[in-house]
Amino acid sequence: MNFIIKIDLQYSEDKIQQEIIIFFRNNYCLKHHKPRYQIFSVPNGGTRNKIEAIKLKSTGLLSGVSDLIVIMDRIIFIEVKTETGRQSPKQKDFEKIVKDLGYEYYLVRSLDEFKKIILC
Repeated sequence: MNFIIKIDLQYSEDKIQQEIIIFFRNNYCLKHHKPRYQIFSVPNGGTRNKIEAIKLKSTGLLSGVSDLIVIMDRIIFIEVKTETGRQSPKQKDFEKIVKDLGYEYYLVRSLDEFKKIILC
């Protein structure tokens, strides 16, 4: 019997984001780090029933917000995409608002890209 095994060679957005979180927390967010920085996700994705969606929107859910927010000596907004991923119109609008206010916003496609951003 022959089997065909499909291997996804591209990272998913979730996998890239997980790598970024693990790296940053281990290197900048532990109690002994001085200064101690912070990184967190904004869980805008997923499926929700209608009632939950209404509740989340009424308590501040905003479509288009970046996936990650990094707080260090500056505040950085990070949108995570795969190699072929594209921003939605709402994500592009959020990026414009952030940049117009003078904050940093980056679209990253790998842990290495993220490292270059935070090390500059």
